[in-house]
Amino acid sequence: MFGTDPVARTGWRWGGALAAMLVFQSLVLTAIFWGFANDNHRRAIEHGLADDCTFFALTPAEERAEELRERLSRDIHREQFLALFDPHGRLIAGNVARLPAASGEGRSIVAAVAPTELPGRTSDVARLTVCAMADGTRLLTGVDLDDAEEALRLVWRSLLLALVPGLLLALGVGLMLGRRAARQVDEVRRLTARIVAGDLRERLPVGRRSDSVGLLWAQVNAMLDRLQLLVADVRGIGDDIAHQLRTPLTRLRAGLERGLREASDRGAFEAVIERALAEIDALLGVVAALLRLRELEDHERRSRFALVDLGQLIEDACDLHRPMAEDRGVTLVCLVHVGVAVRGDPSLLMEAVANLIDNSVKFGPALGRVSVELDCRDTAGIITVRDDGEGIAVGERPLVTQRAYRSSGGVRGAGLGLALVKGIADLHGFGLHFVEGESSVQLICPIAS
Repeated sequence: MFGTDPVARTGWRWGGALAAMLVFQSLVLTAIFWGFANDNHRRAIEHGLADDCTFFALTPAEERAEELRERLSRDIHREQFLALFDPHGRLIAGNVARLPAASGEGRSIVAAVAPTELPGRTSDVARLTVCAMADGTRLLTGVDLDDAEEALRLVWRSLLLALVPGLLLALGVGLMLGRRAARQVDEVRRLTARIVAGDLRERLPVGRRSDSVGLLWAQVNAMLDRLQLLVADVRGIGDDIAHQLRTPLTRLRAGLERGLREASDRGAFEAVIERALAEIDALLGVVAALLRLRELEDHERRSRFALVDLGQLIEDACDLHRPMAEDRGVTLVCLVHVGVAVRGDPSLLMEAVANLIDNSVKFGPALGRVSVELDCRDTAGIITVRDDGEGIAVGERPLVTQRAYRSSGGVRGAGLGLALVKGIADLHGFGLHFVEGESSVQLICPIAS
């Protein structure tokens, strides 16, 4: 019937299993209720029989027969059996002709009795007990089970009548829930199939009042949102890198062609080769920066963190960039006001500070001034790199730390320097902040405890 519909087959399997569990639960509950009803009925009778034994044991021997007859006279429904027998088993008073074969002395039993006050009845079934009196007589006390059995049969029929719709309800609910679960699983299956096919726009439906499955689907949707963002980021990076590499490669090819046509001596050829090597070095720098960004995303370098003296690190970075600054006529000033130690990777922190200095020296005004300061505020060391330029426009500050983004000021570059600084800062848990009203960038580094 459902050979070609996997959802229907799964729904029937799951629904059948769930329905079987609910049916089994209904049967178990019915059996438990029936057991409790029987047990409570038996206990109630035994409690009454024990009370009779206690009462007649406390009654004086000469008054027992009269008390017994008085008790029987009040039993208008003829439900109770009471009889007093002498030590030889002869009836003294009561409505039972003789002691049963199984006396049940000291405990209750179900046995046949011979009633003496039920017209047309020579035998009846009762739950009874026989208790010995202090003078050697024995008291038989019991309850007719006909009415009790009728009440239990009524309870049993009621249970059966309630069990039938319960079983039908269990089957219906089980099949409904099974189908629903199968549809939910099929929703996920079809969504994953679309994702495998490359469509990341689809999402699972989540209602306003979500159950556990809805909460799970909301998490899956959040994961897909993040995945779509990352895939779009990767695609954007690929487009940006293609754009970044296409221009220098085109320029490199055109320069080589022009050099081959125009170069007439060894010196001209060497100049062409030097320009080509410079272009190739720039391309290798872009590739190296991308590889560094990928390495930072893995967060594998946290295991190599150690204490780093920021003051010494800044001094080394300034010494490294002073020759380049002198070539541009830029005054590079290094001011270390305090000693600060942080936990991190020395080479990565050096790269971050070097990139900040490199940006200020390259893109700041020629013959200007670049200062690198280390100060302390609360529990963080603050590295401030400042130049005399106009700084980054406020609207572009959230963008300049993205890969392959270049500001609208027409500055040449691969657009990866500040992205590297941001990646290194994120890896170390540092903050990167652009100071309002001036051309300066701050790296906020929590001090190692």
